[in-house]
Amino acid sequence: MVEVMRLSTVILPIHRWAEGQKIWRRAEDLGFHAAYTYDHLSWRSFRDGPWFGAVPTLTAAATVTRRMRLGTLVTSPNFRHPVTLAKELITLDDISEGRVTLGIGAGGNGFDATTLLKGDEEAWTPRERADRFGEFVHLLDKLLREPADATHEGRFYSAREARNLPGCAQRPRLPFGVAATGPRGLALAARYGQAWVTTGDPKLFEAGTPEQSAEAVAGQLTRLDKACAEAGRNPSELDRILLTGFTPDFNPALPASRRGRPLDSLEAFVDFAGRYAELGFTEIVVHWPIDDSVFAADQAVFERIATEAVSRLG
Repeated sequence: MVEVMRLSTVILPIHRWAEGQKIWRRAEDLGFHAAYTYDHLSWRSFRDGPWFGAVPTLTAAATVTRRMRLGTLVTSPNFRHPVTLAKELITLDDISEGRVTLGIGAGGNGFDATTLLKGDEEAWTPRERADRFGEFVHLLDKLLREPADATHEGRFYSAREARNLPGCAQRPRLPFGVAATGPRGLALAARYGQAWVTTGDPKLFEAGTPEQSAEAVAGQLTRLDKACAEAGRNPSELDRILLTGFTPDFNPALPASRRGRPLDSLEAFVDFAGRYAELGFTEIVVHWPIDDSVFAADQAVFERIATEAVSRLG
């Protein structure tokens, strides 16, 4: 067991703020360590409904909360540029008084990857996404650490005497939670991350079992340790964050015999979270319930998990 397991939540940016602010306040009242939101232009089954911007949402959330950390899970280069993103992040970190964590990943091939394309322009290949991600993280780190004058001329991104004064409220910059499972991404997590983020092995969501999923994540952790060793980094310096909802345990299409149903009861969640705590995870993130969606859950059970699960994992 880790000494302290933190429990956090993801609040999707689908609510008009008159209602949304109530959820962010409630998340803090329930004692969540952090509340994150997705940084997408739209996302999967929510494409045809309301979907608001991540940074404005987090800025508003910073004004109605006081203790809870805030962040993205995750931001990607698909529609972001490091220079403009850095400016937004130092502003958000200031407004929140240093409570921001940037979850960051290479991005996928969904709506974010195609919305800005022109004509017959094709979306980036996985290799190009990885190439861009490496330069994106490097430049963003530089911009946030060197607020007075950051200059960079790269293959994909440029910055000329970019100024981000006064810099982050958190020093030397706000923390990065790097989402990665491949060797190049894990190397970035080892070099730049204060945390590593995983959603498990996506190939197992439909065809795997909870036990196979935990085994696959254990393999990811082994590769993360190796990446840290190659970078000369102590693996214990990185928090390990599991974003739930994408392992067989949470697949509503699977029969009950093949999934753990972690949000069905406090006991089921403690059993699920305990397995990942034993693997060395320091933070587990659950989605705030959304009726008639893949994230549907009983609100009363969810709130009981929020208030009681951590003490059961000690």
